[in-house]
Formats: sequence, structure tokens, C-alpha cells
Amino acid sequence: MIELSSTATAVVLVVSGDLDLSARHEFPEIVARVSGLRRQLLLVDLCRATFLDSTGAAFLISLADATSRRGGVTSLRGGDDRTLYVLEVCGALDMFRVVDDHRCEADEAPSPWAGARR
Repeated sequence: MIELSSTATAVVLVVSGDLDLSARHEFPEIVARVSGLRRQLLLVDLCRATFLDSTGAAFLISLADATSRRGGVTSLRGGDDRTLYVLEVCGALDMFRVVDDHRCEADEAPSPWAGARR
């Protein structure tokens, strides 16, 4: 599931569960909504994400690209090592500002890949 909210300066996208081929039907509408909000900061919260495949990575890359074309920045927080590795393998990790000091809330289910090494 993908939840979208906005503030005066940022769009916040919260991913829960798998961001993969099974969720691709949600992607076009979300990209259109994010682009329509025209904020300079897109914050992608991955604290509740459990899996990311190449389809999910392509979705995040398209969001980061659209934000960058508007002169904005896309930040990732709560991404585990496996998620960051998928983006790195895709050659796209440098499109994102990774928030290293964010700690996911205790009631959020940690990814089963948390702490996995690349």
C-alpha cells in the first residue's frame, strides 16, 4: 500500500508492504499526483516496506527523476540495506538523498531484511 500526503514544502510517500510488480497498478496515478503537487521535496518513507523489486525501483526512480526535473530533491528514509542495494544495482542510488539518521517508530514492523549485508 502507498499513502500520499503533503505539507507546504514536501510530499510524503509512505510505503507499506511490498513495492513490486503486484503494486504496479498504483504507480501511474501516484506519479501523476506527486507531479501535480509540485513540491521541491519528495520524502519516501520505507519504514514499513517489506520488499522492493526492479519494478518498485523503477517506480521510485521515475518519481526521483520527475522531482529532479522540477529542481527538487527526493529523500529516502527507513530503507534497509536490501532496498538500497536494489537501487544501487539499478545505478540509481545517487538520485536519492538517503536519510541515515532516521529511526523508524517501534510500532512499525521492521523489514525482514533489516541488517542484511550487501
